[in-house]
Amino acid sequence: MIIDLHTHTKPWSDDSNLEATELIYRAKRAGLDGICLTEHDWFWDRETIARLSEGHHFLVLPGVEINTEEGHFLVFGLEQYSFGMWHVETLRSFVDDVGGVMILAHPYRRRLYMDDIVPAAVERYYQRPFFKLADSIEVLNGKATAQQNQFSQELCRRLGLKGIGGSDAHVGTDIPSSATLFERTIGSVTELIAEIKAGRFQPIDLRQPTATP
Repeated sequence: MIIDLHTHTKPWSDDSNLEATELIYRAKRAGLDGICLTEHDWFWDRETIARLSEGHHFLVLPGVEINTEEGHFLVFGLEQYSFGMWHVETLRSFVDDVGGVMILAHPYRRRLYMDDIVPAAVERYYQRPFFKLADSIEVLNGKATAQQNQFSQELCRRLGLKGIGGSDAHVGTDIPSSATLFERTIGSVTELIAEIKAGRFQPIDLRQPTATP
């Protein structure tokens, strides 16, 4: 299954111009099997997600992108915001309490600059303790440059993690770009979490279907 793990819609993500229905339409037309709605610090409720999925005959799963002091994390398993989640350690505790997963999104932000040499930049940052709290890293971001995705991929390898892909869609033309290929069929958030924990996935660039990092 090909699932886009990182998308944003309006009005829940205030920087998105993409309606949920348009996102689903474009994802289906691009040949994806599902999407995850990961708004900024805002949670979709189960009933609305179920209506979207059933109404469009397409897999739609809820997630969230949490803004922390150390960057943004895609989180699956949580259903509401709780005080203190901007601290990575606190967020990790909440995620563990529900058996969820947290994925470091676009890790190049505030860590990589245009004139940086990627291996040197990775060496500067990979020993930071909070990296060890991530279950995975977004190594293919549809809005990133080649250099930025290279940084994410090298960081992921240095940390010994598996990487995911996501479009980070905010407008219609962001679909298709990057996504994640899962080995098994997924029909719920619980199954998504299980497959991420088991490592049965790989990032894919939908603009270059044969290329994987």
